Amino acid sequence: MLTANHSWQGLPSSFLNTTTLVQLAITPVLATATLLLSCLAFGQPIGGAYLILALLVFALTFFGHLPAQGERRLEIAADIVTNWLAIIALLMMFGWVTRTLGFFDQRVMLTWILATPLLLTTGQFLYPILLSKLIAVEGVQRVAVIAGAGELAHRLQHCIEQSPHLGIRVAGCFDDRAPVRLHETTPHNIVGGLDQIAAYAKQHHVDLIYINLPMTSQPRIVKLLNDLHDTTASIYFVPDIFLFDLIQARVDTIGDMPVLAVCETPFYGVDGLLKRASDLVLATAILILIAPIMLAIAIAIKRSSPGPVLFKQRRYGLDGREIIVYKFRTMTVCEDGPEIRQATQDDNRVTKLGAFLRASSLDELPQFINVLQGRMSVVGPRPHAVAHNEMYRKLINGYMIRHKVRPGITGWAQVNGQRGETATLDKMKARIEYDLAYLRNWSLRLDLLIILKTVFVVWKRQNAY
Repeated sequence: MLTANHSWQGLPSSFLNTTTLVQLAITPVLATATLLLSCLAFGQPIGGAYLILALLVFALTFFGHLPAQGERRLEIAADIVTNWLAIIALLMMFGWVTRTLGFFDQRVMLTWILATPLLLTTGQFLYPILLSKLIAVEGVQRVAVIAGAGELAHRLQHCIEQSPHLGIRVAGCFDDRAPVRLHETTPHNIVGGLDQIAAYAKQHHVDLIYINLPMTSQPRIVKLLNDLHDTTASIYFVPDIFLFDLIQARVDTIGDMPVLAVCETPFYGVDGLLKRASDLVLATAILILIAPIMLAIAIAIKRSSPGPVLFKQRRYGLDGREIIVYKFRTMTVCEDGPEIRQATQDDNRVTKLGAFLRASSLDELPQFINVLQGRMSVVGPRPHAVAHNEMYRKLINGYMIRHKVRPGITGWAQVNGQRGETATLDKMKARIEYDLAYLRNWSLRLDLLIILKTVFVVWKRQNAY
């Protein structure tokens, strides 16, 4: 499942550095330490092969994140085990391709594979307790108030209350509106009007002030900031723009001018290089392995029905640019016009061999060539025909945002039951929601999880026809 990152906004820099270090290090340290301890337990020397494996594991697990707030322990454990199996599957494939599996003692590897998820789960359960101890040691209990008592203030206060490890206590909200004008989701602990915040902050030693006022209230915001300059509180602006659905939102600068990214690709800077490198490695390794299978399929298609071996269709790629996508031909037709009928169950256009190829997803194998060309990615939103894109972009709000990344051979939607025909608008909307969730929460570990889940989906042949 996708999980949300915890926010450390509002904590002092010394504590921020400590908690960030613990957060980033707990998973890779436990995973690598378990490997090295397993070596010692069976008397195996910690040589070059194990050190290289430890470095790979550290790199793959370093970009981990904490469970979502409110997630149950069973869900946390399942998430950890699934992610760990995805990493092990990738390492096993890499070891098989490079013929290095024989360098490792089977007892060490089995103990490590089984013990690590247990320790990681224990570490996640102990993590809040550890943070609470750090808060107590460094004395980070902070007092906060919120300027503006709207829906966003309610969400902000709820998030703070659900995160006791942040060490923040909300003393109240300030708003000039009468209670009858406030929304039902407004926090009930309204202390006073906006003009009383500065005095309250000085009298009660407030550490944090969150300004939650509409962007149209610029005069009030400017006046409030002027009043607060006489306090020692840290001030944060929570603009009402965050009521909208943001994709990879972040603050950037152009020269000395700050700008806010509202909708941006997750593959920015180093992440883009990491994504492309993983695509090249995976696509190359997989093509080497499946080359005999692809040759056999090509011969079978040529002998079973007239027509080309490969089916080429125009799709929308990165930034909505048209690309040519390859698939093994599974139908008696090669449609690529302004109107395209999606394949349905018992479609008479599908050949007998094509039905098998579609059910087993073997028709998608040529798309690994598209990955090497830079047109596609191994994991990403599935590309739709141009005709379907032009239709759905008018019907579904935010539809084209999915093209902020390269389309994928498999995706988050496909491993969550949204594979195959989208006969209704609601089904397509559900698929797009998963695609956008992938953009918001991308990580290399999520890609590995999707690849692992794809194997099980293909094995079950879900919605494939």
